Amino acid sequence: MKELFEKIQAKMAEFSTDATRQLENGNKAAGTRARKATLELTKLMKEFRQASLEESKK
Repeated sequence: MKELFEKIQAKMAEFSTDATRQLENGNKAAGTRARKATLELTKLMKEFRQASLEESKK
């Protein structure tokens, strides 16, 4: 579960960097990367939720 949490943190940092670049500089490529990161974050958050539920059952 720790590895999954670290993946989420890394993806959040990536999203934050790209979203900031888009907002401050109007960088379209960064906006595309930020949108892609949100899709990946959604998937990781679902995995985290499932893992968390399984851990709570122990």
